[in-house]
Amino acid sequence: MINTRSLKGRDFLVTADFTKEELTAMLNKASQIKSEVKCGNYLRPYLQGKSVALLFQKPSTRTRISFDVGVYQLGGHPIYLSWNDLQLGRGETVADTGRTFDCYVDGIVARVFKHTDLETMAQVARAPVINALSDSSHPCQALGDCLTIMEKLGKIEGANVAFVGDGNDNVCRSLAEAVMRLGGNMTIASPRKYMAPDDYLSTLERLAAKGSKLTTTDDPKAAVKEADVIYTDVWVSMGQDAEAQERKSTMKPFQVNSSLMAAAPKNSVFMHCLPAHRGEEVTDDVIDSRNSVVWDQAENRLHAQKGIMALLF
Repeated sequence: MINTRSLKGRDFLVTADFTKEELTAMLNKASQIKSEVKCGNYLRPYLQGKSVALLFQKPSTRTRISFDVGVYQLGGHPIYLSWNDLQLGRGETVADTGRTFDCYVDGIVARVFKHTDLETMAQVARAPVINALSDSSHPCQALGDCLTIMEKLGKIEGANVAFVGDGNDNVCRSLAEAVMRLGGNMTIASPRKYMAPDDYLSTLERLAAKGSKLTTTDDPKAAVKEADVIYTDVWVSMGQDAEAQERKSTMKPFQVNSSLMAAAPKNSVFMHCLPAHRGEEVTDDVIDSRNSVVWDQAENRLHAQKGIMALLF
């Protein structure tokens, strides 16, 4: 059991920066807040009197709405800012923008193209910075996913999670870090061309809790054979449009469809961070099936992020 006050003021840039105990504390806080909501207590004063800047360089649906609503439900004031609404769009540096935010707000949530921009902002700002998605990491998604896995399976420790698709995807990276930190087993099924590099895979193994296992393969059916969770993401992320056709062609054998689900245990759950490109990485009969928990994931983004903000801000 940790003293959660030690989390106050910390940045949340990558899941790998936090211990098993710290991630568990965030998940427990998220679960507590969710239970309060289910009892009708939507507004809790964790951020009473505080303002939070929501800086979005990339388009967003779930992340933007869940943070906006989450800050409000915690008693704070969310300030939505598009990159081009600020002097960033006219050449002001990220560092100077971070210093400016520090003059006015108590927390910064940023969704950016380059992870290094988050690191720069975190270096100069005293206010905690939360990564709402970057090119290499999506830690808030991972915490929402872990909350969902806990609810569906009862625990993460010992759970078998199989990610099928782009093995170097930002969602895959953050999910693997969180699952292995928390004692789960991670299998990544990806074309060799799109597998995470060996040095990163070695880092994942060093992060792993005792008994946690990492497996990589280019055989999706072998990957899901013992999977409790089957996860996928889009094949073409923002900024990868130039290689879209090549990616789609190479990834086609990694589509999560009824044939792949038939190779998995009957009660395996299907997960997707959304938005989904139906007919590409997943078929309708899977995402709309009884095994799918994608809408639970979407809801849990709200609760997980409230748990993070309640402890950090």
